[in-house]
Amino acid sequence: MISRLGLSISHVFRRLIPDPLVIAILLTLITILAALIWGRFAPGSDRWLTILDAWQDSKTGIWKLLAFAMQMSLILLTGHVLASTRPVRSCIGLVAGLPRGTGSAAAMVGFIAAATGMINWGFGLIVGALLARDVGRRLAERNIKAHYPLIAAAGYMGLLTWHGGFSGSAPLSMTTTAGAEKVLSSSYVTEVGTIPLEATILSPMNLVICLGLLVIIPAFLALLAPSRTQDMQPVGEFKPLVEEPCAAAAEEGLPRLLNNSWIVAWLLGITLLLGVGRYIWVSGFGSIGLDQVIMIMFALGLLLHASPVAYMHAAGDAARGCAGIIVQFPIYAGIMAIMAATGLVTMIAEGFVSVGNQTTMPFFAFLAAGVVNIFVPSGGGQWAIQGPIALQSGMDAGVLPGKMVMAVAYGDELTNMLQPFWALPLLAITGVRARDIVGYTAMVMVVAGTWMALWLLLWN
Repeated sequence: MISRLGLSISHVFRRLIPDPLVIAILLTLITILAALIWGRFAPGSDRWLTILDAWQDSKTGIWKLLAFAMQMSLILLTGHVLASTRPVRSCIGLVAGLPRGTGSAAAMVGFIAAATGMINWGFGLIVGALLARDVGRRLAERNIKAHYPLIAAAGYMGLLTWHGGFSGSAPLSMTTTAGAEKVLSSSYVTEVGTIPLEATILSPMNLVICLGLLVIIPAFLALLAPSRTQDMQPVGEFKPLVEEPCAAAAEEGLPRLLNNSWIVAWLLGITLLLGVGRYIWVSGFGSIGLDQVIMIMFALGLLLHASPVAYMHAAGDAARGCAGIIVQFPIYAGIMAIMAATGLVTMIAEGFVSVGNQTTMPFFAFLAAGVVNIFVPSGGGQWAIQGPIALQSGMDAGVLPGKMVMAVAYGDELTNMLQPFWALPLLAITGVRARDIVGYTAMVMVVAGTWMALWLLLWN
Protein backbone atom coordinates (compact mmCIF):
# COMPACT_ATOMS: atom_id res chain seq x y z
CA MET A 1 0.00 0.00 0.00
CA ILE A 2 2.76 2.46 0.94
CA SER A 3 4.72 1.63 -2.21
CA ARG A 4 1.66 2.20 -4.39
CA LEU A 5 1.00 5.53 -2.66
CA GLY A 6 4.63 6.50 -3.21
CA LEU A 7 4.39 5.76 -6.93
CA SER A 8 1.16 7.74 -7.24
CA ILE A 9 2.57 10.79 -5.48
CA SER A 10 5.77 10.54 -7.49
CA HIS A 11 3.79 10.56 -10.76
CA VAL A 12 1.92 13.69 -9.63
CA PHE A 13 5.14 15.53 -8.79
CA ARG A 14 6.68 14.56 -12.13
CA ARG A 15 3.87 16.41 -13.86
CA LEU A 16 4.05 19.49 -11.65
CA ILE A 17 7.65 20.22 -10.57
CA PRO A 18 9.83 22.35 -12.93
CA ASP A 19 13.61 22.75 -12.78
CA PRO A 20 15.13 24.35 -9.63
CA LEU A 21 16.04 27.62 -11.36
CA VAL A 22 12.45 27.99 -12.56
CA ILE A 23 11.27 27.35 -8.99
CA ALA A 24 13.57 30.13 -7.72
CA ILE A 25 12.19 32.58 -10.29
CA LEU A 26 8.57 31.65 -9.55
CA LEU A 27 9.17 31.97 -5.81
CA THR A 28 10.52 35.48 -6.41
CA LEU A 29 7.32 36.43 -8.23
CA ILE A 30 5.17 34.87 -5.49
CA THR A 31 7.13 36.75 -2.82
CA ILE A 32 6.67 40.06 -4.64
CA LEU A 33 2.93 39.43 -4.98
CA ALA A 34 2.63 38.46 -1.30
CA ALA A 35 4.59 41.56 -0.29
CA LEU A 36 2.30 43.81 -2.32
CA ILE A 37 -0.78 42.30 -0.69
CA TRP A 38 0.31 41.71 2.92
CA GLY A 39 3.59 43.55 3.35
CA ARG A 40 4.24 46.29 5.87
CA PHE A 41 5.37 49.55 4.24
CA ALA A 42 6.25 52.98 5.59
CA PRO A 43 3.39 55.51 5.22
CA GLY A 44 3.52 57.30 1.89
CA SER A 45 6.18 55.01 0.40
CA ASP A 46 5.89 53.51 -3.06
CA ARG A 47 5.44 49.74 -2.64
CA TRP A 48 7.02 48.82 -5.96
CA LEU A 49 10.09 50.99 -5.35
CA THR A 50 10.46 49.69 -1.80
CA ILE A 51 10.49 46.12 -3.09
CA LEU A 52 12.86 46.93 -5.96
CA ASP A 53 15.27 48.82 -3.71
CA ALA A 54 15.30 46.00 -1.16
CA TRP A 55 15.87 43.41 -3.89
CA GLN A 56 18.80 45.15 -5.61
CA ASP A 57 20.50 46.68 -2.57
CA SER A 58 24.22 45.87 -2.57
CA LYS A 59 24.35 45.25 1.19
CA THR A 60 20.99 43.71 2.06
CA GLY A 61 19.66 42.51 -1.32
CA ILE A 62 20.72 39.92 -3.85
CA TRP A 63 24.42 40.29 -2.92
CA LYS A 64 23.98 40.00 0.86
CA LEU A 65 24.93 36.32 1.01
CA LEU A 66 28.01 36.38 -1.23
CA ALA A 67 30.38 35.52 1.64
CA PHE A 68 28.03 32.85 2.95
CA ALA A 69 27.55 31.47 -0.58
CA MET A 70 31.33 31.07 -0.78
CA GLN A 71 31.29 29.15 2.50
CA MET A 72 28.50 26.90 1.23
CA SER A 73 30.31 26.35 -2.07
CA LEU A 74 33.49 25.40 -0.21
CA ILE A 75 31.60 23.01 2.06
CA LEU A 76 30.10 21.34 -1.00
CA LEU A 77 33.39 21.36 -2.92
CA THR A 78 35.54 20.03 -0.07
CA GLY A 79 32.90 17.43 0.75
CA HIS A 80 32.76 16.31 -2.88
CA VAL A 81 36.54 16.14 -3.14
CA LEU A 82 36.77 14.07 0.06
CA ALA A 83 34.03 11.74 -1.19
CA SER A 84 35.99 11.19 -4.42
CA THR A 85 39.22 10.09 -2.68
CA ARG A 86 40.36 6.52 -3.25
CA PRO A 87 39.63 5.27 0.31
CA VAL A 88 36.09 6.70 0.30
CA ARG A 89 35.38 5.52 -3.25
CA SER A 90 36.68 2.05 -2.31
CA CYS A 91 34.25 1.94 0.59
CA ILE A 92 31.42 3.05 -1.73
CA GLY A 93 32.40 0.32 -4.20
CA LEU A 94 32.40 -2.33 -1.48
CA VAL A 95 28.91 -1.54 -0.21
CA ALA A 96 27.38 -0.77 -3.63
CA GLY A 97 27.20 -4.47 -4.45
CA LEU A 98 25.40 -5.49 -1.26
CA PRO A 99 21.73 -4.68 -2.07
CA ARG A 100 19.62 -7.33 -3.80
CA GLY A 101 16.68 -5.14 -4.77
CA THR A 102 15.16 -1.66 -4.65
CA GLY A 103 14.06 -1.87 -1.01
CA SER A 104 17.40 -2.88 0.43
CA ALA A 105 19.21 -0.47 -1.92
CA ALA A 106 17.07 2.53 -0.90
CA ALA A 107 17.38 1.66 2.79
CA MET A 108 21.17 1.30 2.65
CA VAL A 109 21.72 4.43 0.56
CA GLY A 110 19.34 6.42 2.77
CA PHE A 111 21.07 5.32 5.97
CA ILE A 112 24.59 6.13 4.71
CA ALA A 113 23.51 9.47 3.20
CA ALA A 114 21.75 10.48 6.43
CA ALA A 115 24.67 9.39 8.62
CA THR A 116 27.34 11.13 6.52
CA GLY A 117 25.12 14.20 6.22
CA MET A 118 25.40 14.58 9.99
CA ILE A 119 29.17 14.71 9.60
CA ASN A 120 29.08 17.30 6.83
CA TRP A 121 26.18 18.15 4.54
CA GLY A 122 28.36 18.50 1.44
CA PHE A 123 30.13 15.21 2.15
CA GLY A 124 26.82 13.45 2.84
CA LEU A 125 25.20 14.84 -0.30
CA ILE A 126 28.02 13.66 -2.57
CA VAL A 127 28.50 10.30 -0.83
CA GLY A 128 24.75 9.72 -1.13
CA ALA A 129 24.74 10.69 -4.80
CA LEU A 130 27.79 8.58 -5.73
CA LEU A 131 26.49 5.60 -3.78
CA ALA A 132 23.02 5.86 -5.33
CA ARG A 133 24.53 5.97 -8.82
CA ASP A 134 26.90 3.06 -8.22
CA VAL A 135 24.21 0.94 -6.55
CA GLY A 136 21.94 1.51 -9.56
CA ARG A 137 24.72 0.44 -11.91
CA ARG A 138 25.62 -2.66 -9.91
CA LEU A 139 22.00 -3.79 -9.82
CA ALA A 140 21.75 -3.31 -13.60
CA GLU A 141 24.96 -5.29 -14.15
CA ARG A 142 23.40 -8.21 -12.27
CA ASN A 143 20.16 -7.88 -14.26
CA ILE A 144 18.19 -6.99 -11.13
CA LYS A 145 15.17 -4.84 -11.91
CA ALA A 146 15.23 -1.75 -9.69
CA HIS A 147 13.45 1.58 -9.32
CA TYR A 148 16.37 3.98 -9.69
CA PRO A 149 14.49 7.24 -8.87
CA LEU A 150 13.75 5.97 -5.34
CA ILE A 151 17.42 5.00 -4.86
CA ALA A 152 18.46 8.47 -6.06
CA ALA A 153 15.94 10.06 -3.66
CA ALA A 154 17.55 8.04 -0.85
CA GLY A 155 20.87 9.68 -1.72
CA TYR A 156 19.36 13.06 -0.79
CA MET A 157 18.62 12.08 2.82
CA GLY A 158 21.73 13.82 4.14
CA LEU A 159 19.91 17.13 3.66
CA LEU A 160 17.20 15.87 6.03
CA THR A 161 19.68 15.35 8.87
CA TRP A 162 22.45 17.87 8.22
CA HIS A 163 21.31 20.75 10.42
CA GLY A 164 21.47 18.55 13.49
CA GLY A 165 25.04 17.57 12.56
CA PHE A 166 28.49 19.11 12.61
CA SER A 167 28.00 21.42 9.62
CA GLY A 168 24.69 22.89 10.85
CA SER A 169 25.03 26.60 10.09
CA ALA A 170 22.56 27.91 12.69
CA PRO A 171 24.07 26.15 15.74
CA LEU A 172 27.65 26.64 14.49
CA SER A 173 27.10 30.36 13.89
CA MET A 174 26.06 30.81 17.53
CA THR A 175 29.21 29.33 19.07
CA THR A 176 31.21 32.56 18.77
CA THR A 177 30.32 36.22 19.13
CA ALA A 178 31.80 37.03 15.70
CA GLY A 179 29.85 34.22 14.05
CA ALA A 180 26.59 35.20 15.73
CA GLU A 181 27.00 38.85 14.70
CA LYS A 182 27.24 37.80 11.04
CA VAL A 183 23.56 36.83 11.11
CA LEU A 184 22.13 38.54 14.21
CA SER A 185 22.22 42.13 15.42
CA SER A 186 24.69 43.06 18.14
CA SER A 187 21.84 43.70 20.59
CA TYR A 188 20.57 40.13 20.25
CA VAL A 189 24.07 38.69 20.59
CA THR A 190 24.66 40.75 23.72
CA GLU A 191 21.35 39.66 25.25
CA VAL A 192 21.53 35.96 24.33
CA GLY A 193 25.29 35.42 24.37
CA THR A 194 27.02 32.55 22.60
CA ILE A 195 25.47 29.08 22.61
CA PRO A 196 27.92 26.13 22.88
CA LEU A 197 27.46 22.94 20.89
CA GLU A 198 26.62 21.09 24.10
CA ALA A 199 23.33 23.00 24.12
CA THR A 200 22.54 22.39 20.44
CA ILE A 201 24.20 19.72 18.30
CA LEU A 202 25.52 17.70 21.26
CA SER A 203 22.38 18.10 23.38
CA PRO A 204 20.54 14.91 24.47
CA MET A 205 17.39 15.97 22.58
CA ASN A 206 19.26 16.38 19.30
CA LEU A 207 21.06 13.07 19.74
CA VAL A 208 17.74 11.26 20.30
CA ILE A 209 16.14 12.94 17.25
CA CYS A 210 19.11 12.30 14.96
CA LEU A 211 19.62 8.68 16.01
CA GLY A 212 15.90 8.07 15.56
CA LEU A 213 16.05 9.46 12.03
CA LEU A 214 18.83 6.99 11.20
CA VAL A 215 16.31 4.22 11.88
CA ILE A 216 13.13 5.82 10.55
CA ILE A 217 14.48 7.06 7.21
CA PRO A 218 15.85 3.74 5.84
CA ALA A 219 12.88 1.77 7.18
CA PHE A 220 10.36 4.02 5.42
CA LEU A 221 12.39 4.11 2.20
CA ALA A 222 12.31 0.31 2.14
CA LEU A 223 8.51 0.40 2.45
CA LEU A 224 8.29 2.79 -0.52
CA ALA A 225 10.00 0.32 -2.87
CA PRO A 226 7.64 -0.86 -5.66
CA SER A 227 7.31 -4.60 -6.15
CA ARG A 228 5.85 -4.86 -9.65
CA THR A 229 8.26 -5.22 -12.57
CA GLN A 230 6.32 -2.73 -14.70
CA ASP A 231 6.90 -0.01 -12.10
CA MET A 232 10.69 -0.30 -12.21
CA GLN A 233 12.93 2.31 -13.84
CA PRO A 234 16.53 1.03 -14.08
CA VAL A 235 19.56 3.30 -14.20
CA GLY A 236 19.79 2.73 -17.97
CA GLU A 237 16.81 5.06 -18.49
CA PHE A 238 18.85 7.97 -17.10
CA LYS A 239 22.22 9.59 -17.80
CA PRO A 240 24.34 9.58 -14.63
CA LEU A 241 27.61 11.48 -14.51
CA VAL A 242 30.80 9.73 -15.59
CA GLU A 243 33.94 11.29 -14.12
CA GLU A 244 37.04 11.63 -16.25
CA PRO A 245 40.15 9.97 -14.77
CA CYS A 246 42.95 12.24 -13.65
CA ALA A 247 45.43 12.40 -16.56
CA ALA A 248 49.17 12.28 -15.92
CA ALA A 249 50.85 15.66 -15.81
CA ALA A 250 52.52 16.76 -19.04
CA GLU A 251 55.39 18.51 -17.25
CA GLU A 252 58.75 16.88 -16.71
CA GLY A 253 61.40 17.27 -14.08
CA LEU A 254 60.85 19.39 -11.00
CA PRO A 255 57.33 20.68 -11.93
CA ARG A 256 56.06 17.11 -12.39
CA LEU A 257 57.67 16.04 -9.14
CA LEU A 258 56.12 18.91 -7.16
CA ASN A 259 52.69 18.65 -8.81
CA ASN A 260 52.39 14.99 -7.90
CA SER A 261 54.16 15.14 -4.55
CA TRP A 262 52.33 13.84 -1.51
CA ILE A 263 54.70 15.88 0.62
CA VAL A 264 53.44 19.18 -0.84
CA ALA A 265 49.80 18.14 -0.34
CA TRP A 266 50.47 16.94 3.18
CA LEU A 267 52.31 20.14 4.14
CA LEU A 268 49.14 22.16 3.60
CA GLY A 269 46.83 19.44 4.93
CA ILE A 270 48.72 19.04 8.20
CA THR A 271 49.03 22.82 8.60
CA LEU A 272 45.26 23.16 8.24
CA LEU A 273 44.66 20.48 10.88
CA LEU A 274 47.16 22.18 13.21
CA GLY A 275 45.26 25.43 12.73
CA VAL A 276 41.98 23.73 13.66
CA GLY A 277 43.65 22.05 16.62
CA ARG A 278 44.99 25.39 17.83
CA TYR A 279 41.52 26.93 17.51
CA ILE A 280 39.92 24.12 19.55
CA TRP A 281 42.67 24.37 22.18
CA VAL A 282 42.05 28.10 22.62
CA SER A 283 38.26 28.31 22.11
CA GLY A 284 37.02 24.83 23.00
CA PHE A 285 35.42 22.11 20.89
CA GLY A 286 31.98 23.63 21.35
CA SER A 287 33.11 26.75 19.46
CA ILE A 288 33.79 25.00 16.14
CA GLY A 289 32.18 26.96 13.29
CA LEU A 290 31.75 26.73 9.52
CA ASP A 291 35.30 27.92 8.81
CA GLN A 292 36.80 25.16 10.96
CA VAL A 293 34.58 22.52 9.31
CA ILE A 294 35.78 23.66 5.88
CA MET A 295 39.41 23.54 7.03
CA ILE A 296 38.97 19.96 8.27
CA MET A 297 37.35 18.80 5.03
CA PHE A 298 39.99 20.61 2.96
CA ALA A 299 42.79 18.99 4.98
CA LEU A 300 41.36 15.47 4.81
CA GLY A 301 40.91 15.76 1.05
CA LEU A 302 44.53 16.83 0.60
CA LEU A 303 45.83 14.03 2.81
CA LEU A 304 43.80 11.32 1.09
CA HIS A 305 44.33 12.51 -2.50
CA ALA A 306 48.04 12.82 -1.68
CA SER A 307 48.91 15.19 -4.51
CA PRO A 308 48.01 18.77 -5.48
CA VAL A 309 47.17 17.72 -9.05
CA ALA A 310 44.78 14.97 -7.96
CA TYR A 311 43.09 17.32 -5.51
CA MET A 312 42.55 20.04 -8.12
CA HIS A 313 41.24 17.53 -10.66
CA ALA A 314 38.65 16.38 -8.14
CA ALA A 315 37.91 20.02 -7.25
CA GLY A 316 37.24 20.73 -10.93
CA ASP A 317 34.63 17.97 -11.02
CA ALA A 318 33.14 19.24 -7.74
CA ALA A 319 32.92 22.83 -8.98
CA ARG A 320 30.28 21.80 -11.50
CA GLY A 321 28.01 20.94 -8.60
CA CYS A 322 28.47 24.45 -7.19
CA ALA A 323 26.91 26.09 -10.26
CA GLY A 324 23.43 25.98 -8.77
CA ILE A 325 24.60 27.64 -5.56
CA ILE A 326 26.49 30.35 -7.44
CA VAL A 327 23.59 31.18 -9.76
CA GLN A 328 20.64 30.71 -7.42
CA PHE A 329 21.99 32.00 -4.10
CA PRO A 330 21.63 35.66 -5.22
CA ILE A 331 18.04 34.92 -6.27
CA TYR A 332 17.19 33.52 -2.86
CA ALA A 333 19.06 36.37 -1.17
CA GLY A 334 16.79 38.71 -3.11
CA ILE A 335 13.73 36.80 -1.90
CA MET A 336 15.08 37.01 1.63
CA ALA A 337 15.60 40.78 1.27
CA ILE A 338 12.04 41.35 0.04
CA MET A 339 10.59 39.22 2.83
CA ALA A 340 12.67 41.05 5.44
CA ALA A 341 12.05 44.59 4.11
CA THR A 342 8.29 44.10 3.83
CA GLY A 343 7.90 42.21 7.10
CA LEU A 344 6.73 38.94 5.54
CA VAL A 345 9.19 36.76 7.47
CA THR A 346 8.35 38.55 10.68
CA MET A 347 4.64 38.02 10.01
CA ILE A 348 5.15 34.30 9.35
CA ALA A 349 7.36 33.76 12.39
CA GLU A 350 5.28 35.93 14.71
CA GLY A 351 2.08 34.32 13.47
CA PHE A 352 3.31 30.90 14.54
CA VAL A 353 5.00 31.83 17.80
CA SER A 354 2.30 34.25 18.99
CA VAL A 355 0.11 31.28 19.95
CA GLY A 356 2.94 29.37 21.63
CA ASN A 357 3.87 28.82 25.25
CA GLN A 358 6.85 27.20 26.95
CA THR A 359 5.79 23.78 25.64
CA THR A 360 4.65 24.66 22.13
CA MET A 361 6.96 27.57 21.24
CA PRO A 362 9.72 25.36 19.77
CA PHE A 363 7.12 23.45 17.74
CA PHE A 364 5.70 26.62 16.19
CA ALA A 365 9.21 27.95 15.48
CA PHE A 366 9.86 24.60 13.75
CA LEU A 367 6.75 25.02 11.56
CA ALA A 368 7.65 28.60 10.72
CA ALA A 369 11.16 27.57 9.72
CA GLY A 370 9.76 24.89 7.42
CA VAL A 371 7.61 27.46 5.61
CA VAL A 372 10.39 30.06 5.37
CA ASN A 373 12.85 27.46 4.03
CA ILE A 374 10.72 27.01 0.93
CA PHE A 375 11.44 30.64 0.04
CA VAL A 376 14.92 30.94 1.58
CA PRO A 377 16.64 27.52 1.27
CA SER A 378 19.71 28.56 3.24
CA GLY A 379 20.19 27.55 6.83
CA GLY A 380 22.40 30.54 7.56
CA GLY A 381 20.35 33.00 5.54
CA GLN A 382 17.14 31.82 7.16
CA TRP A 383 18.67 31.99 10.63
CA ALA A 384 19.65 35.61 9.95
CA ILE A 385 15.96 36.46 9.48
CA GLN A 386 14.15 34.11 11.82
CA GLY A 387 16.82 33.75 14.51
CA PRO A 388 16.12 37.01 16.39
CA ILE A 389 12.37 36.31 16.45
CA ALA A 390 12.81 32.70 17.56
CA LEU A 391 15.31 33.54 20.31
CA GLN A 392 13.31 36.48 21.66
CA SER A 393 10.07 34.49 21.64
CA GLY A 394 11.81 31.60 23.35
CA MET A 395 13.26 33.84 26.05
CA ASP A 396 9.86 35.43 26.69
CA ALA A 397 8.31 31.96 27.04
CA GLY A 398 11.13 30.54 29.16
CA VAL A 399 12.55 28.19 26.51
CA LEU A 400 16.30 27.58 26.48
CA PRO A 401 18.07 29.32 23.53
CA GLY A 402 19.72 26.06 22.41
CA LYS A 403 16.33 24.38 21.96
CA MET A 404 15.03 27.31 19.90
CA VAL A 405 18.13 27.15 17.69
CA MET A 406 17.52 23.47 17.02
CA ALA A 407 13.78 23.99 16.43
CA VAL A 408 14.61 26.39 13.59
CA ALA A 409 17.34 24.01 12.36
CA TYR A 410 14.89 21.08 12.17
CA GLY A 411 12.34 23.13 10.24
CA ASP A 412 15.01 24.28 7.82
CA GLU A 413 16.28 20.78 7.04
CA LEU A 414 12.81 19.24 6.89
CA THR A 415 11.46 21.12 3.88
CA ASN A 416 14.64 20.54 1.91
CA MET A 417 12.69 17.44 0.93
CA LEU A 418 10.25 19.71 -0.93
CA GLN A 419 12.74 22.37 -2.07
CA PRO A 420 15.17 20.77 -4.60
CA PHE A 421 17.72 23.61 -4.55
CA TRP A 422 20.36 21.63 -2.64
CA ALA A 423 19.70 18.52 -4.74
CA LEU A 424 21.38 20.09 -7.78
CA PRO A 425 24.72 18.27 -7.34
CA LEU A 426 22.91 14.98 -6.71
CA LEU A 427 20.80 15.45 -9.84
CA ALA A 428 23.96 16.04 -11.88
CA ILE A 429 25.68 12.91 -10.53
CA THR A 430 22.71 10.52 -10.66
CA GLY A 431 21.20 11.85 -13.89
CA VAL A 432 17.65 12.05 -12.50
CA ARG A 433 15.48 15.17 -12.53
CA ALA A 434 14.06 16.98 -9.52
CA ARG A 435 10.56 15.82 -10.44
CA ASP A 436 11.72 12.19 -10.32
CA ILE A 437 12.62 12.28 -6.63
CA VAL A 438 10.52 14.97 -4.91
CA GLY A 439 7.44 12.76 -4.57
CA TYR A 440 9.43 10.25 -2.53
CA THR A 441 11.34 12.82 -0.49
CA ALA A 442 8.07 14.59 0.35
CA MET A 443 6.67 11.39 1.86
CA VAL A 444 9.81 10.86 3.94
CA MET A 445 9.49 14.48 5.03
CA VAL A 446 6.06 13.85 6.55
CA VAL A 447 7.28 10.87 8.59
CA ALA A 448 10.51 12.56 9.71
CA GLY A 449 8.68 15.79 10.54
CA THR A 450 6.29 13.91 12.81
CA TRP A 451 9.25 12.45 14.70
CA MET A 452 10.93 15.85 15.10
CA ALA A 453 7.73 17.58 16.19
CA LEU A 454 6.99 14.89 18.77
CA TRP A 455 10.28 15.41 20.61
CA LEU A 456 10.11 19.20 20.39
CA LEU A 457 6.79 19.01 22.20
CA LEU A 458 7.72 16.34 24.73
CA TRP A 459 11.33 17.23 25.62
CA ASN A 460 11.68 19.65 28.51
